Amino acid sequence: MRTPFFSSSKPSTPSHNSSSPHTFCETLLDETIENAELIIEKWDLDSSSVSTTSYNRVANLFRDNPLEAKQLLNAVNDLQHAMQFVIKDSASSKLLVRAHNLMQIAIRRLQKEFYTILSGSRYFLDSETVSSRSSRSSTATLSSLSDEDEVSEDNNNNSEIEKVSEVVMADLKSIADCMIGAGYGRECVKIYKLNRKSVIDETLYYLGIEKAISSQIQKMDWELLEIKIKNWLSAVKIAVTTLFHGERILCDYVFSASDNIRESCFSEIAKDGALTLFLFPEMVAKYKKLSLEKMFRVLDVYDAICELWVKIELIFCFDSMEVVKSQAMISLVKLGDAARAMLSEFESAVQKDTSKAVPGGGVHPLTRYVMNYLVYLGDYSDAISEIIVDLPISLQTSLPESYYLSMTTEDGDPPPSVVALRLAWLVLVLLCKLDGKAQLYKDAALSYLFLSNNLNYIISKVQQSNLKLLLGSDWILKHEMKVKEYMSKYERMGWNKVLMSLPENLTIEISSMEVKERFSEFNSSFEEVYRKQSSWVILDQKLRDQVKVSLANKLVPRYRTFYEKHRRELVRNVIGMESTVRFAPDDLQNYLSDLFHGANVSVSSMGWSGTSSPSVSTSMSSSNRSR
Repeated sequence: MRTPFFSSSKPSTPSHNSSSPHTFCETLLDETIENAELIIEKWDLDSSSVSTTSYNRVANLFRDNPLEAKQLLNAVNDLQHAMQFVIKDSASSKLLVRAHNLMQIAIRRLQKEFYTILSGSRYFLDSETVSSRSSRSSTATLSSLSDEDEVSEDNNNNSEIEKVSEVVMADLKSIADCMIGAGYGRECVKIYKLNRKSVIDETLYYLGIEKAISSQIQKMDWELLEIKIKNWLSAVKIAVTTLFHGERILCDYVFSASDNIRESCFSEIAKDGALTLFLFPEMVAKYKKLSLEKMFRVLDVYDAICELWVKIELIFCFDSMEVVKSQAMISLVKLGDAARAMLSEFESAVQKDTSKAVPGGGVHPLTRYVMNYLVYLGDYSDAISEIIVDLPISLQTSLPESYYLSMTTEDGDPPPSVVALRLAWLVLVLLCKLDGKAQLYKDAALSYLFLSNNLNYIISKVQQSNLKLLLGSDWILKHEMKVKEYMSKYERMGWNKVLMSLPENLTIEISSMEVKERFSEFNSSFEEVYRKQSSWVILDQKLRDQVKVSLANKLVPRYRTFYEKHRRELVRNVIGMESTVRFAPDDLQNYLSDLFHGANVSVSSMGWSGTSSPSVSTSMSSSNRSR
């Protein structure tokens, strides 16, 4: 029987056999015992012999006496080999009892050394140090690390901490190899598991990873759960790439002598902590209070697992760790289901929106909300592509087939990604909803201004975000042309009455009465349009300036030609001129410049402000503008 770990009882050493060994194997064992006794009894934990001092019993053999530590290991190996020969030749030899007792003395010392190194060298066995050491290794497998008595020239430039770490790992490996070879692997593994499992548990605790119950998560307020999610996101990468990766490296290296031992050892020290780590995302996915705004936290967690998946598969590749990979995959699937549900809910919420149109034809709150949401989604394109790959697009709506044709590509070009198609679809759902809201305006011109504003805002959000890469330049160009089409319709419907008040052919002669009628008609139509559109708004400065320039180019030159042509007649009849000609050509330019800021202007302030030439009134130039 083997002496229990750190037993205080010392096995009795029988006296030498009076008769000489009769076989070669027994002679070999007798000589091996004689040689091994010197070093083994010197470092006997309980010996009272002269050769064993009190210092020897408490000293760190491998740290303070590496040469004698190696001699002790060699003595155990030699003793084990000699015993195996004798067992085959003469299993009842009394020398086996003596050798076995001597072996237990040595094993107890090695157990003590193994425990001391593990517990006293935690700093040098830090997972980050072990991981970084491995990452710089020129070899792909851990089993190719140098033997314990060799120092690789590749590590000459390593820090002192890493050099000490190498020595400590080599010492642990040499003890493990020796004890496993001698048949005491179970005792060695027991010490290792107790020590390193506590390291994993303590590290996870300091990282904020604790066991949670699903019912507790369900009862949490979102603010508290979000804090826990943020903490998990900060911890998971460290836990996988440093903690578990480092422990896997250390375990593989120390127990490289046995595949079964290193698998069972790593499984027992890491399984519980890893399951706790990957169970939390599943609880988040099942949180009953998830809403659209919380989707991005779900995607953060999903993305984190996806990014670490390759390492997860490598670190937990053992059959005994399949449960860990399974839990991580379950969490990934549940998170994907939750994200798909929220994405469908988002689309449904857009389609069911019943909010009213905004005054002045500005950007609708729905447009802002949807586009900000899609911009965030665009930043999660990799995760979204996996989540929505099997999520069908609902075609229960009267949408133009030309849209789908615009998303296809020419022969030889790569097809649009599932993310691009989904995002483009959601934009289209928004545009269809905006079309419905545009019909709420009684003025057709304002409807088209509203559509221009909102589509222009959508394009700007696409251009300023990752959506630009996903939707592509063709999508942007197509919708920019649509903005121009909307603005053209706005100008035609909003200003056609003013333009039609002037003669179609400005070169022909007309009577003074008709001139007066034309000016009067122009005044009333311009005042009416201006009054109506003074509260309309174009939020984008570039688009606003483009519209002003376009209107000015259509209106001012025609009015100037008509004004200059009939000015002499008006001058001859000064009386009543102010009421007949209320605007000079430059006045129109100034009035147009004050449009689309959303400021209401009194009609009484418009018109002739002087006796010689009409100009913009003081009240108009100082009108309050707002965006």
